[in-house]
Amino acid sequence: MTPGSNIPLSATRVTVDVAAPVRLDVSGLLLTADGKVRSDDDFIFYNQPGGPGVTYRSGGGAAPDAIEVDTAAVPPEIEKIVVTASPDAAGRTFQGVEPTATVRDAAGGSVLATFTPPQLGSETALVVMEIYRRNGQWKARAVGQGYANGLAGIATDFGVTVEEPAAAPAAPPVAAPVAPPQPPAAPPAPAAQAPSAPQPAPAAPAAPAPGTGKVNLDKGRVSLQKNQTVSLVKGGRPLLSLVQMGLGWEPAYRGKDIDLDASVIAYGPQRNPVDSCYFGKLSILNGAIKHSGDNLTGEGGGDDEVITVDLGRIPQEVTGLVFTVNSFSGQKFTEVAKAYCRLLDAATGEELVRFDLTNAEPQTGVMMAKLIRQYSGEWDMTAMGDFVKARTVRNMVDPGARAL
Repeated sequence: MTPGSNIPLSATRVTVDVAAPVRLDVSGLLLTADGKVRSDDDFIFYNQPGGPGVTYRSGGGAAPDAIEVDTAAVPPEIEKIVVTASPDAAGRTFQGVEPTATVRDAAGGSVLATFTPPQLGSETALVVMEIYRRNGQWKARAVGQGYANGLAGIATDFGVTVEEPAAAPAAPPVAAPVAPPQPPAAPPAPAAQAPSAPQPAPAAPAAPAPGTGKVNLDKGRVSLQKNQTVSLVKGGRPLLSLVQMGLGWEPAYRGKDIDLDASVIAYGPQRNPVDSCYFGKLSILNGAIKHSGDNLTGEGGGDDEVITVDLGRIPQEVTGLVFTVNSFSGQKFTEVAKAYCRLLDAATGEELVRFDLTNAEPQTGVMMAKLIRQYSGEWDMTAMGDFVKARTVRNMVDPGARAL
């Protein structure tokens, strides 16, 4: 299998084992339609080896660990089971480690599919595969999404509570100390066995630095600064409806036309380009993305070009969208005023997210924003504002891939 590909399951009970040259911890999470666990009981691993329809099987070090799924016993509100893996050794990454997941018929052991995620490096945990139901049919999908913050990063993404490690107790005070008490000794190194619960990544700063951080849509319209991210979630559910990305600009000098072209490039999980939608190709991905057509002057109020995206119809093999603006005629962005992009709810016209480009460089292309599909189901939008030397969308494909 390749990333994003899927197969129908011919067996009711299947196992997914993950083999590698090093010992791996394998776990499974039961997820509902919103991409979250119902409770911490839906996290199946070595210290909690059983859940409804899902079982953890230890290989004992001689064989790979595995997750077994009895699809007939999975509760109806569970839509998918994700299988994860992380190196057993503390601090170990997947650099130089090539894990292979094998899906087997649990009854007879016959192999149904195999998948080796490509291009792994600094990741310390990995969503390997998912077993999911679609229109009453159970399927397996290859994923291969890595996390740099370990199993705790995966767990928290899917709604599992990851407790902070307890602080060491303070030493009892002594009478009339002659010097300040020494700080408590560092906690002992963990034992070779995996901990009883996934350990969290280092605590994030209390507040995001300017231009960074992530919010959602619950409080209404979001105005982004460069490099800031908004999660397209409202009321606790991912926004998977029809949205419009409006891109607009005005000439910096009165009476001068400015002919810019707005486009969107779709990428797969390995940053591989899938297709591009622009004035010369107004519809891609079976109509899931459509372009309004070319604007030759930039004059007039409102959006100059609009790209409509049906988030719920984007194929699974597409995990990233980069929205770009180019000047085919060679005019530079120093000749442009009031360039912006904004995301609207196509049904109501409500503006959800806006990013105003506040600086300009003498270049012919700019990456305005990107949408990234999170494994938990929602899409994140990040303001970019990165200028490049590119007069056409074709010249934006490589810079867009590097920016994902």
